[in-house]
Amino acid sequence: MAEITDYSPSSHPSRESIQPGQVTALLDHGASFDGRLSFEGTVRIGGNFQGEIFTNDTLVINPGARVEAQIEADVVIISGAVKGNIFARSRVVMHPPAVFKGTVTTPSLRIDEGVVFEGASYMPKT
Repeated sequence: MAEITDYSPSSHPSRESIQPGQVTALLDHGASFDGRLSFEGTVRIGGNFQGEIFTNDTLVINPGARVEAQIEADVVIISGAVKGNIFARSRVVMHPPAVFKGTVTTPSLRIDEGVVFEGASYMPKT
């Protein structure tokens, strides 16, 4: 399994790593975006986002981020606050201090100790 490393000051060590050069775009702390985000590659959100997110790749939501969205992606990694519905083709991983409210549909779901999860999960056969 790859390792995701959060490079923010309040990062939580994890066992999966995305190197800085692998990030296609970054909505950093202090930035806000309303609308539809569609991308290829890996995108990190560290600020505020409201709307829809679509990708065939990876979405990383950093600690401190606030996202209210309908999300469709291959992989979603959450360490921030997310409200909405997620459809992930491969997996969803939640690390503390993540707070999730909504519905997750994915074949693989990992919720680490310390995460707040309010909602439902559906894990269809692959």
